[in-house]
Amino acid sequence: MPQNHTTVGTDSIAAAAVRLRDAAATGTPATPVRDLIGRDDVEAAYAVQQRLTAERIEAGATVVGRKIGLTSAAVQQQLGVDQPDFGFLFDDMEYADGAVVPADAILQPRVEAEIAFVLGADLAEGPLDDAQVREAIDHADGAVEICGSRVADWDISFGDTVADNASAGGYVLGGQRVPLTGFDPVAAEMTMTVDGETVSTGSGAACLGDPVNAVVWLARQARDLGEPLRAGQVILSGALGPMRPVTPGAAVHATVTGLGTVSVTFSA
Repeated sequence: MPQNHTTVGTDSIAAAAVRLRDAAATGTPATPVRDLIGRDDVEAAYAVQQRLTAERIEAGATVVGRKIGLTSAAVQQQLGVDQPDFGFLFDDMEYADGAVVPADAILQPRVEAEIAFVLGADLAEGPLDDAQVREAIDHADGAVEICGSRVADWDISFGDTVADNASAGGYVLGGQRVPLTGFDPVAAEMTMTVDGETVSTGSGAACLGDPVNAVVWLARQARDLGEPLRAGQVILSGALGPMRPVTPGAAVHATVTGLGTVSVTFSA
């Protein structure tokens, strides 16, 4: 995480957290929180995220991984930012391949296809370089991430999306479980359809040049924040192409070469 010294007070950070928490609880998107924490104050935005994460854990949720966002140039262009971010995955966010997601489960849902990695070892010590991260990855899997925003109309700056847990909503894994010895993430090609129409295409190279690079970046940020990545955790490495909105009844199908297919439907 890039470091900067925030001038945002604790009252403003608390107010931003309340605004986003209330939006999630009521199902009514809120106004952006950048009026409270700024558009690009990294430290303040992650302080809001950490407050909301702690509240979820205290309420009984379990962290099962992380999501990396804004790794694709196309998605960065969509949202007007120029650096990655990350959020937490909780145990209630995963849906089975082929599942039907209730239409009201995730606010303002958008979908994107990506490569997920499941760790077989902790990433807490050592250089956390490419070789160590590759050794720690147990397997790769195709994934559809269901992004959701508690901010009305997805009117988000970098600060808004970071505070809002990197716009995390849910995710679906395809279940292929392919080790890196038999899979090249950079060469993977992705196609995603909604109701049979191709809406997004891309490749592994679109994700910071290599999806593993995204995990290296995340591993270092997580350790710096005192919450390193652990064995068994799921890492959504970032979109391989633009994310797309979905409406009730939509059927989403993604294919990632080498990792098979993954599908999810939204209830009408």
